[in-house]
Amino acid sequence: MTETREKTPLESVSATTSATEVEEAVKRPIWIDTDLAVGMKRYSRPGFSDVDDGYAVLQLMKSDKVEIVGISAVFGNTRIDDAYRISNYMNEEFASSKIPVYKGAGEAINLSKIETNEAVEALAVALRKQKMRIMAVGPATNVGLLLLLYPELSSQIEEVVLVAGRRKHTDYFSIGNQGNQAKDLNFDLDNDAFRIMFENKVPVTLCPFEISNLVWVKEQDLNALAKADKGSQWLAENSRPWLAQWISQGADGFNPFDVLASHYMISPEDIISEPLNARLEIHIDDTIKGNEKDTFKQYLICDKGEGYPIKYCYQVVPEFHQKLIASFVE
Repeated sequence: MTETREKTPLESVSATTSATEVEEAVKRPIWIDTDLAVGMKRYSRPGFSDVDDGYAVLQLMKSDKVEIVGISAVFGNTRIDDAYRISNYMNEEFASSKIPVYKGAGEAINLSKIETNEAVEALAVALRKQKMRIMAVGPATNVGLLLLLYPELSSQIEEVVLVAGRRKHTDYFSIGNQGNQAKDLNFDLDNDAFRIMFENKVPVTLCPFEISNLVWVKEQDLNALAKADKGSQWLAENSRPWLAQWISQGADGFNPFDVLASHYMISPEDIISEPLNARLEIHIDDTIKGNEKDTFKQYLICDKGEGYPIKYCYQVVPEFHQKLIASFVE
């Protein structure tokens, strides 16, 4: 009796299919690591939390080019319990509960006391089965913990795509025209996680403020989303307070930071990048007004100097905005 086995996705494609068609037919496996905070009010100060993670996750859920193997929540834009709850909500409401969701780190890596969590263990299991790319759009804590506990799995990570970095420490993350400068939050909340990725020689792609600052979501875009499906409607509704917050700072829209990472995962041809080297440097904290060298912080600097080789995304194609909105409304 001849034993039969299930065909792999590649074997299921016709032998007459072209290489390009094969690539398009096979969904690339990815893992999402996110600090979702859509609709959340801030805990530490007045106002609302970022909504851009929601755009990144929903765009990937809508794409027919990727297979989301799992979603892991991490602290960052909000507390871990909130990020985990919203991750489950998006999976249930917009992905028919088909994606496993795991609770990850609630604080930065403590090098003197390394503790795992269910997200790290689930990611380890998934990587043992297959190579994957990871979109980590919150602090990279879960990825860092994985590499500390299971360094042998570093070769299974094809690429980690993150939202962080700048060319010079004087490249400010300016929000509006009121003199407010934002943190490089994902990096600032866990410097060690980035250092660990570099030391384990994981392929890293950065989508920094430099590129996200070129892309704007405005009132007319939210109006278009509000006429689409329920996922886009949910984003539009929860984005209006966030948009109002940016307008109060002198902007006429907001930068959807994390969606540059998700768009890169789906259509890298729409993102222009260059090879640079990344390293950690200490400089005066640029987010504190009137800082007289009382407070310093780490910066993730990317240039042609010494450091770990990374891919640095810095520009989008001319038709990017149309493509971005179309990915949510068509």
